[in-house]
Amino acid sequence: MCSMATRLQGRAVRRPSLPLTEADEHDLAELKDSPSLLQALSQMLDLDTNLQSATEAAVLHAIFRAGFAHIRDAALEAGYAQLAAEQAEETAARRVLARRRRPTWADEA
Repeated sequence: MCSMATRLQGRAVRRPSLPLTEADEHDLAELKDSPSLLQALSQMLDLDTNLQSATEAAVLHAIFRAGFAHIRDAALEAGYAQLAAEQAEETAARRVLARRRRPTWADEA
């Protein structure tokens, strides 16, 4: 299980600025004021800590991790769908080829 304290776990290697629109500010305020949203974010990341006492940077980091996990899952899903489509094409091609072959017993008489 992963844990995140009220601050980032481990040493931050970089602190980039994050431009936020008014809508982003509103969403962030809504998230920080909503125990249910914070709990959902915490559960999504399998955190064993309460994000209500987390710093804004830690909450933004949690949002980044959750978003990146969602992106990774979507990419994996697309990759698996592509593999399934390729496998279906190969299976269809094998079936077509198998229908054209004479059965091994056809020359027995």
